[in-house]
Formats: sequence, structure tokens, C-alpha cells
Amino acid sequence: MTSPKSKYIKISSPAPHVLLLELNRQPVNAFSTEFWKEYGYTFDALSKHPDDIRAVVLSSALPKVFTAGIDFQGLMKLGSGDAMDPARRAFLIRDDVLDIQHAVAAPERCPIPIIAAVHGIVIGLGMDIISACDVRYAASDAKFSIKALDMGLAADAGTLAYLLKITGNHSLAHELAYTARTFSSDEAEKLGLVSRVVQGGRDAVVAAALQLAKDIASKSPVAVTGTKRLLLHARDHSVAENLQYTATWNSVALQATDLQQSVKAGMAKSKEPLKFLSLRPKL
Repeated sequence: MTSPKSKYIKISSPAPHVLLLELNRQPVNAFSTEFWKEYGYTFDALSKHPDDIRAVVLSSALPKVFTAGIDFQGLMKLGSGDAMDPARRAFLIRDDVLDIQHAVAAPERCPIPIIAAVHGIVIGLGMDIISACDVRYAASDAKFSIKALDMGLAADAGTLAYLLKITGNHSLAHELAYTARTFSSDEAEKLGLVSRVVQGGRDAVVAAALQLAKDIASKSPVAVTGTKRLLLHARDHSVAENLQYTATWNSVALQATDLQQSVKAGMAKSKEPLKFLSLRPKL
């Protein structure tokens, strides 16, 4: 399987139809402008990649840190300026913030399920990044913080937009957002931010996430992609609107050969793994 080229992200394929993306900017995966642009581009490229990629694990190549967040030098530049008046400077700053938001949201735009496997430090932009992923696993050594508040700013790259939609403990979510305090992987699970805490560090959580990715990759890509789109639509729309959308989506998906294969295998009680066509078969 070929992979998109990347400077700060190690990309490998440890299993059929599965990619492992590892953040890799020494020493702490601080996101410079070049880094977050590359991050967004990488996920957008996966959306139309010619290879049959069906699940992606996002982690860090660094043994003790997922990411320390935004690069401080880049952060200071957003609020700086010369004699430009505040209104015009605000337009430029807003464009920069929107660009960062667009990059961070790339995993959500990607039709492939994205599993974040985090360990060590997960602060600031790290919270924004994992909030836009589909599934979040945490190593027991992970430490989280919505750090922007301590920098004199409300988090603006995704955390606050996602937090109450992806977690179930709203009181705790508000507490963590208002205090920027560090919280553990166990508290992240209590919040509902992560679905599983894996005992150990980087290697343990990546192994668990890859096992999940392999399971997802064994399913019909038509069904998995449809499920991701319908879940995202349901999050932001009413039940009635989502049912209408689902009916339209599945009017096409029901015609896929995947359904016939799955039904026949189920009726025959076959235990053999099914082999599904790529979503983008080569002509």
C-alpha cells in the first residue's frame, strides 16, 4: 500500500487496509503552521487516496507525549500586528483561526473511521485534534488539559465545539473547560471523552487501537462509510431529518454487492472472513 508523503507524520500500514499515522515533530509534537497544514492535508488526501484504506489509527511517534499543543511562536504571531487598525487585523486573525479549525476537523471530513490512540501529554490543540476523531483510546499514563484558558484564551480550534456533543458528563466538561486543570485517563473515561483506557503507555494503546482498526477494516466499506456519515448527520440534526437522510443514503447502499455477500454468509453460518470490493475500484 502506498502512503501520502509527510514531513512531520510517520505513515505506515501495519495491517491490510489499515494505516497508522504517528505525529513526529520533535521534541513534543508542538504544532507549527507547517505542521497543522500538513496534518489537515494528510487526512484530506486520504479521502481520495487510490489505495483501499478502511481504518486509520492516529497516534504519536514520541514515547512520552501525544502533543504539547500549538507552537507558542505561531500563537504569538496571531495576535501581533503593526499599525493596522483592529478591524482589519481582526479579519486576518479570523482567517488564520478558521484555517486551523479546518485542518483540525479533517478527520471528521474523511470518510474513513479515525481512531485516536493517545498517551502521555495531550494538551491544548491535542484536545481539539482528538475531539474530531471517531473513537478515542487512552493509555493509562495519558494526561489531558484544555490548556487555552491558561493562555488567556477560550479554546478555539474545536474542543469547545465538540465537547458537549461527544461527552456525556456536561458538569465535568464545564469544570475542565473553566479551570484548564490536568486530568487523567480515568477521568477522561468518566467524562466520556475516551471509550477505553488501556493499561500501559504508547505501545499498549496503539496495539489496542490497531486491533480495533483491523476489526473495522474487515467490515463492508460501504456500510462503515455510511455509518460514519449517518452518525455525524444524526449528531447535528433532528431524528426526523436523519431518518430522511438515511433513507436517501441507503437507497444507494442497498444496491451494493456487500449486502448480498453478508446475507449469504449469514444464512450459511460461514465463519470465513468476507472479502469486499474497494470503495474506489481501479478501472
